[in-house]
Amino acid sequence: MKLLVLFLKKHLEAELLFAVFAAVFAVVFSLYDLETEAVLYAVLLCTVAAAVFAAVSFLRFRQKYLQRQRLLDEAGMLAAPLPEASDPEEKQFTELTQMLRENCSQAQVKYKNDRSDMLDYFTTWVHQIKIPISVMQITLDSYDSDEHAQLSAELMRIKRYVEMVLCYFRLDESAPDLVAQSVNVDSVIRQSVRKYAPIFIRKRLRLEYEGTQLTAVTDEKWLGFIMEQLLSNSLKYTDKGSVSISVRERSITVSDTGMGIAPQDVPRIFERGYTGLNGRADKNSTGLGLYLVKKACKKLGAGIDVQSEVGKGTSVTVTLPESIFAE
Repeated sequence: MKLLVLFLKKHLEAELLFAVFAAVFAVVFSLYDLETEAVLYAVLLCTVAAAVFAAVSFLRFRQKYLQRQRLLDEAGMLAAPLPEASDPEEKQFTELTQMLRENCSQAQVKYKNDRSDMLDYFTTWVHQIKIPISVMQITLDSYDSDEHAQLSAELMRIKRYVEMVLCYFRLDESAPDLVAQSVNVDSVIRQSVRKYAPIFIRKRLRLEYEGTQLTAVTDEKWLGFIMEQLLSNSLKYTDKGSVSISVRERSITVSDTGMGIAPQDVPRIFERGYTGLNGRADKNSTGLGLYLVKKACKKLGAGIDVQSEVGKGTSVTVTLPESIFAE
C-alpha cells in the first residue's frame, strides 16, 4: 500500500492530465450530440488502457524501489550493482551516484591509510618516549625526599597519558589487538595496585582489597588498562579516606571516599572530552579516561555502572560477560 501511494504521488501530474483529457473528450462528444453510451465506452477504453499501462509501470517502479532499498539496508552498498536506468533522467542519477560511490570509496581508502600511518607514528613515538621516562624514573627512585616523590608521581602521570594516546587509537580500530585467554583477575588487580602504590603512600590513602580467586577468559592487557584508569580516577579525586576494590561473582567494583560526581554529570561522564564540574576544578583533566574505559569495556563485552554521591565518593562496577567467564 505504501509503494502504491508513492507511485501515485510520483505520477500525479500524469493522472491529472489524463483526467483533463477524459473531460475534454466527454465535453466534445456531448457537444456533437453523440450517444451517452459511445462517450462512456470511449472513456472506459481509455481508462482500461491507462490502467494496464499504470500496472506495468507500477511493477517496474516497485522492482527498482525494492532494489534501491536493499542497497540502503546492505552494509556493502558501495559494491552492490545499481538498478538499470530506464530513461535519460534515471541514467543521469545513476551516473551521479556511481561517481559519488567512487569518491566515497577513494576517501575510505585514504582514511584507512592515513589512520594506519598515524597509528604507526604514535606507536613509534610512545615506545621512543618511554625510554627517557624510564631513565628519569630510575633517577628519581634513587633519591628519597618529598620533592622527588612529587616529581615521581608527576612522571607517572606523564607515562599514563602517553599510554592513553596509544590506547585511544587502538580502541577506535574495528579490530583491536584483543587476545582472549584465561586471566587471573587477582593478578591483574594487584599489578594495577602496585603501579599506583607510591601515590597511595604519598596521599596517605588506605587501600582495601581482600583478593579474589576468580578467573575470566578475557584480554589481560585491556582488563588491566580498565583497572588502572579506575584506580587513577579514584586517586585523582580522593584526598582522604580510602579506595576499596571488591569482587563479587563476575563484578569488579572500585570505590572511593572522594569528592563524588554531580548528579547532572553522571549520565555524561563516558562522553569523549566531557569533564564535568570535577574536571573544571582540575585544569589538567582531559575527559578521556572514562571514555576509554567505556570503549574498552565494550570491546571486552563487559558492562559498566557508576554510582556516586557528592562529598561521599564514587563506585564504578565492571561486570564481565557470562559468555566469556570461567570459574
